[in-house]
Amino acid sequence: MSEAHTFHPTVLREYDIRGIVGKTLTPADARAVGRSFGTVVVRKGGKTVCVGYDGRLSSPDLEEALVEGLVSTGLHVLRIGLGPTPMLYFATRDREAAAGIMITGSHNPPDYNGIKMMLGKGPVYGQQILDLGTMAAKADWEQGQGSSEKIDVQDEYVTRLLKDYDGTRDLKIAWDAGNGASGEILRRLTAKLPGTHVLLFDDIDGNFPNHHPDPTVEANLVDLKKAVAEHGCDIGIGFDGDGDRIGAIDHKGRVVWGDQLVALYAADVLKSHPGATIIADVKASQALFDEIAKHGGNPLMWKTGHSLLKAKMAETGSPLAGEMSGHIFFADKWYGFDDALYCGVRLVGLVSKLGTTLADLRDGLPDMVNTPETRFQIDEERKFAVVEEVKGRVKASGAKVNDIDGVRVTTDDGWWLLRASNTQDVLVARAESYSQEGLERLKGALIEQLVASGLSAPSFEGGGSAH
Repeated sequence: MSEAHTFHPTVLREYDIRGIVGKTLTPADARAVGRSFGTVVVRKGGKTVCVGYDGRLSSPDLEEALVEGLVSTGLHVLRIGLGPTPMLYFATRDREAAAGIMITGSHNPPDYNGIKMMLGKGPVYGQQILDLGTMAAKADWEQGQGSSEKIDVQDEYVTRLLKDYDGTRDLKIAWDAGNGASGEILRRLTAKLPGTHVLLFDDIDGNFPNHHPDPTVEANLVDLKKAVAEHGCDIGIGFDGDGDRIGAIDHKGRVVWGDQLVALYAADVLKSHPGATIIADVKASQALFDEIAKHGGNPLMWKTGHSLLKAKMAETGSPLAGEMSGHIFFADKWYGFDDALYCGVRLVGLVSKLGTTLADLRDGLPDMVNTPETRFQIDEERKFAVVEEVKGRVKASGAKVNDIDGVRVTTDDGWWLLRASNTQDVLVARAESYSQEGLERLKGALIEQLVASGLSAPSFEGGGSAH
């Protein structure tokens, strides 16, 4: 078992490991990750690692191999079993483990899977992930006789999720688990959370038979909208496949996007953290940054990526950060990691105690006209090069460019963004303006750049929406 191992070149990503099961990601890869990451933990003096897995069909086999690799380095592995990624983060902190690893494909298609890691209280990303590949290629692994045991943290996790609920009146909530890994925890949570609860697709099924578990795509929220309307719910809340990203619907059936949720949370959090830095990613609306400043906070635009935002939060002491994609991170009362179940509890509590509706809170935000987050397929090896080409051209033209993560170009009309996804073979585009006419000009400028790089123009669904 000491032979060197080489990973497929596409699986070691910026903030996790991700691949197609049986093609670019196999149990042998998971075992090698266990040996490499286990070696890192051991060399830092760690003795215990928590491991969890999501509801994908391939996850149990990958978890088995991963644990085998970890144990071979001499570590003691606490196996928390099937559940959402944030439950793994919670268990790692609660049990004071040296590290945590989650087998999850997150929001990717069913034939994908992956691995997310934390070391101490922080994320593992960037060069740290690439270093695991270097270690495996050299078989630079510690040898030891470790052990593993299965533990159940579900009730402890649910109890902690409920602790910060501060609502003052009962609401009716529709919840859509999307057949993802949050289903069982959601059942336990809503059994104890005040109010009336309607649960959709809470059976964990890696085939995702009802809809794909990605709440940032409006088409995946159709069932949730229907449930909100049929049951007269105050709020609809949806989760992605591993429970670290949230989507929300108001009682009128309108989507409340990730950056809008962050704006609502920020107004509340800044009451107890005046002047605090609130972080959002480059895809977020300008309205969010303006709202943070309006409520006395210090807005900070940062790179997209759950690991990157968590690291920036720790660096700045920020009590709240969030992404357009629904990764939202509370360090106010919570632990600074992205937990959609916790965000759901905080949202219900916020609407409840304010005595208003989510729709009214949404309508209190500035009106902007924007495109959805539009993803379009591109060859994995080409995506970063296209962004660099576009960046070179717009900078040469003298445009106002933020290139912290991709290219965000600001004009008198608003802004447009092009960046390469770190988790999929796609480019991500978005544009936002103060008027429909301005939005059309921004979309035209973006499309012009893509065509100049030899690509066809993306189709922006819906064209523009008030946001």
